[in-house]
Amino acid sequence: MSGLRLARADEAALVRALSAEAYGSYRSLLGFAPLPATEDYAPRIAAGQVWLLEEDGAVVGLAVLETHADHMMVYSLAVPPARQGEGLGRRLLAFAEERARVAGVAELRLYTNTRMAGNIALYAAAGYREIGRRPHPTRPGALLVDMAKVVPA
Repeated sequence: MSGLRLARADEAALVRALSAEAYGSYRSLLGFAPLPATEDYAPRIAAGQVWLLEEDGAVVGLAVLETHADHMMVYSLAVPPARQGEGLGRRLLAFAEERARVAGVAELRLYTNTRMAGNIALYAAAGYREIGRRPHPTRPGALLVDMAKVVPA
């Protein structure tokens, strides 16, 4: 059995560990750990923002989705390195699109580091377009790419 479900409060450590594992490879590329690798997810779980992707009872990915008045922010997608390249990221993006439709917002937004070329390519292939670049607010010298996608009706 597989599917997506909201994370439970008792799964905060699991979410932190999966996020740290998924984002761990970027530390050497960026020179620092991306924020989703070090975050305390308990408040996001309590707010209903963390969704877990399960296959045969095992968590194989997660999405952190923030609903705003006019858009949904894809704050984080995390897939363990051993499962990357299997289409799970695309599946999580499709789920984000469905959640945005349910929430009644017409746009999805996300951002990533300019050095994460693979992520940028994945998002572009999923229909996201670059809408700007900006300095990272807490990481001097780092640049972020802002991307957006209109949610199809």
